[in-house]
Amino acid sequence: MEKLTKNLRDNIQSIKGVLAADDILVYSFRAGDGTECAVVYADGLVDKAVIGDLAARPLAELGIRKNPSDDGDRGEMNADTVKDSLLFPEIKEQEDVQELLKEILDGNCLLLADGIAKGFIVGAKKPPVRAVAEPPTDIAVKGPREGFIEDIKTNMALLRKRLKTPMLRFEISKVGRRSETNVAVCWLKGISDEKIKDEIVKRIGEIDIDYIPDSSYIADFLAPRKHSVFRQIGTTEKPDVFAAKMAEGRVGILVDGSPIALTAPFIFIEDFQSSEDYYVSPFMATIFRAIRFIAVFIALLLPAFYVCSQLFKLQLLPLGLTLTIASSIQGLPLSPSLEMFLVLLVLEVLKEASIRMPKYVGMALSVVGALVLGETAVSAGFVSTPAIIIVAFSGICLYTVPNFVEAGSILRWLFLLIAGSIGPFGIVLLAAFLLYYLISADAFGMPLLAPFSPLVPHDLKDSIVKYNLQSLKERPALFRSPNKVRLRSGKKTETKNETEKDSGREDEKPDGQGGN
Repeated sequence: MEKLTKNLRDNIQSIKGVLAADDILVYSFRAGDGTECAVVYADGLVDKAVIGDLAARPLAELGIRKNPSDDGDRGEMNADTVKDSLLFPEIKEQEDVQELLKEILDGNCLLLADGIAKGFIVGAKKPPVRAVAEPPTDIAVKGPREGFIEDIKTNMALLRKRLKTPMLRFEISKVGRRSETNVAVCWLKGISDEKIKDEIVKRIGEIDIDYIPDSSYIADFLAPRKHSVFRQIGTTEKPDVFAAKMAEGRVGILVDGSPIALTAPFIFIEDFQSSEDYYVSPFMATIFRAIRFIAVFIALLLPAFYVCSQLFKLQLLPLGLTLTIASSIQGLPLSPSLEMFLVLLVLEVLKEASIRMPKYVGMALSVVGALVLGETAVSAGFVSTPAIIIVAFSGICLYTVPNFVEAGSILRWLFLLIAGSIGPFGIVLLAAFLLYYLISADAFGMPLLAPFSPLVPHDLKDSIVKYNLQSLKERPALFRSPNKVRLRSGKKTETKNETEKDSGREDEKPDGQGGN
């Protein structure tokens, strides 16, 4: 393991020999006693003005004497003198060259002084980040509008802003041989299940990959079923949602470079819940959730039932609707299954093109594709009008639950293929298989279909039906939180010492207490 020496030039050559890129800069200057000093940093990741004001200037103005009675001889600069002169709150000493290289690449700057065989890591990070803004994937009419960004420190501060408690803990580790990405596991001590937290930390520590560009990589490694259609790790871009889930007993994961935070354990019902449900009346929240459930069923089954009614059981439709459809499909060159497949394919292509193209061009493309292509296809006799209407309505319904779009698109294709080949029996069989899969699947010991299977009556208060806040006095039993109570009646008289005492008492509870 290579160590620093007391020769400044040799130390700089050792560092530049490894970090030979042009963006690794060396700023040399002299201290007040004539000692040569140098600051090594990655250009664009540090605040140069802060380095000059809080590091170079104090050292340049430094004058050292051995004793007040000395006749002017200058004393030698040492490590304690440098630390006392620097005006940074974050200063670390390090001798190992490899560790110093990691700190430089992480955005910190390295201060070296001739005659001192130590390097001083100075926290002067200023990486390029975007401003905190409302996330584009989770827009709410009511409620907070802040969203996570790509900087993990900012995201941790946004979380700390909402959870001002000493029980909020972070465990940061680096993942990725080349990227050295910071990954922070967040939990509330005394509320989150320590077993789940330890399991997540263990799985993250076992990841051995070159590069982690986004939190989706971490989610893929944490998911117990690698080829599942359904999500097994929760995601959110809103700090208020993230903090609320942690307060219920979940464990959170923040990844540097990603605005999407992860939560575990995850249950399927979370996809149908919105942050706005908790900022409106319980009646409206219940109606909204019911609409989302109905919309998803329509999106998945409507194209399949349309094909099935034409090929196998035309009696499923009312007589008037049957005559209308029969007149519209007369003379079409395609079979019902192929017709629906073609229209769904066009919908997926238009959706993908509108997302990938520039914003304003994508909007125009969507309008042109929906109006011009649809009308032209019907006029040319390639597809029928009911097929266009059904596919369009199915696509709109699916987007009422944005987090379910990927899985919903795949399931819609499966139902369509089964309906065109087997008929009504195939639809029922596939639905039964999916229900069995959801019942049997779990992540971190949590069934995806909870609280319906297994049935947890207490947790049904915040499932499809949303009860008022006063009825949710206890945390969800599913997450096995050591501290069940989250809403207390009466005047708040608890002091800080009592809080710490209660937390310690909660830690002494036997494993499994508070579970369902």
